[in-house]
Amino acid sequence: MPRDKVILAYSGGLDTSVMVPWIREKYNLDVITFTADLGQGEDLEQIRQKALKTGAIDAIAVDARNLFVDCFVFPALMAGALYEGKYPLATALGRPLIAKLMVDAARQHQAKAVAHGCTGKGNDQVRFDVTFQTLAPDLKIIAPVREWSMTRPEALAYAARHHIPVEATVESPYSIDQNLWGRSCEAGVLEDPWDEPPADAFAWTVDPAQAPDEPEYVDIEFERGVPVALNGSRLEGVPLIEKLNALGGKHGVGRIDHVENRLVGIKSRELYEAPAAVILHDAHRELETLCLSKQAARFKTLVSQEYADLIYNGLWFSAFHQDLFQFVLSNQRFVTGTVRVKLFKGRATVVGRKSDFSLYSKKLATYAEKSDFDQSAAQGFIKIFGLGQQTQAQRQLLAGGKGFDLPGLPRTKD
Repeated sequence: MPRDKVILAYSGGLDTSVMVPWIREKYNLDVITFTADLGQGEDLEQIRQKALKTGAIDAIAVDARNLFVDCFVFPALMAGALYEGKYPLATALGRPLIAKLMVDAARQHQAKAVAHGCTGKGNDQVRFDVTFQTLAPDLKIIAPVREWSMTRPEALAYAARHHIPVEATVESPYSIDQNLWGRSCEAGVLEDPWDEPPADAFAWTVDPAQAPDEPEYVDIEFERGVPVALNGSRLEGVPLIEKLNALGGKHGVGRIDHVENRLVGIKSRELYEAPAAVILHDAHRELETLCLSKQAARFKTLVSQEYADLIYNGLWFSAFHQDLFQFVLSNQRFVTGTVRVKLFKGRATVVGRKSDFSLYSKKLATYAEKSDFDQSAAQGFIKIFGLGQQTQAQRQLLAGGKGFDLPGLPRTKD
């Protein structure tokens, strides 16, 4: 009698490789591995072959880079989603996509369960599990790392007993995850927030002190909040991000050293490298200063925070997200134009911005003789604008000859 199947999120590393025979032994399930290329720079066919050698009955590998950029990265960019004002949500954006594709694979292969290699103290377990529960509540969720108590030496011994090929036996000092939108690095010496990150913690960016001594400029064109061209050449999302990652990394742009608040209630020190994300978020935000009204721009900051939180917390497939994104789509309909960014010694500085939908009018802002601003209207405007404050001061704050108390200073004596 054929056994039921499980779809396992598979990276090809030690833990997920050990999970293939471990799940088969403990749960009596045939394992189908699933690997998605989100731009992490790995050989998908090599990973597939390793999964099959490890005991998987099938190994699925899909190129999901375009789907990742068009349907996850760019919507988050349009929303201005930066978790706690810093993290561009690279890993957090990738997990719901992988989980969604795993559910699709489970339906296609009539699997009864899904599995992942997340630990019990991280955020990714939430992102996977909540997505699974939302899209396929009938599927059993297996998280071996939350169940077993194997140390790394024990995992290596288990791999040897089961003839699982392991390329390296020396443990990396860091825990690393990466995709096209960014690279995260934690653990090891980084767990002490007082210690400066060592040079070997970085891989995508040069030390800003060693970056070129001449700046480089890049013009980025946006249409309705989405980047579409670099230096006048139109590009699809994936190559556009790849090119900005290379340019930014060359100049040391995109390093983020962040102590963040995890969903599970602990603080963690995370090191991120995200050259393209940093450049595009800065450029996009500056274009918005031209194209959004004061009210829209200020309300957008609230939406950006909510948007970042729901991504970080694994709530991508929620009705609330759908509601927020409808606002973002409307909010971005005039965010079209070009931004010039200067890359130099670890900084991406916006030095120019223009748009056919710009609300900035030089004829109103200039102090030249031909300004269109009617200065004679200012006196009446100021009188009406300050009328409420003037009335309250006369009737209450200054009544009876009292002075005006300044916050933080001793009260005025009568």
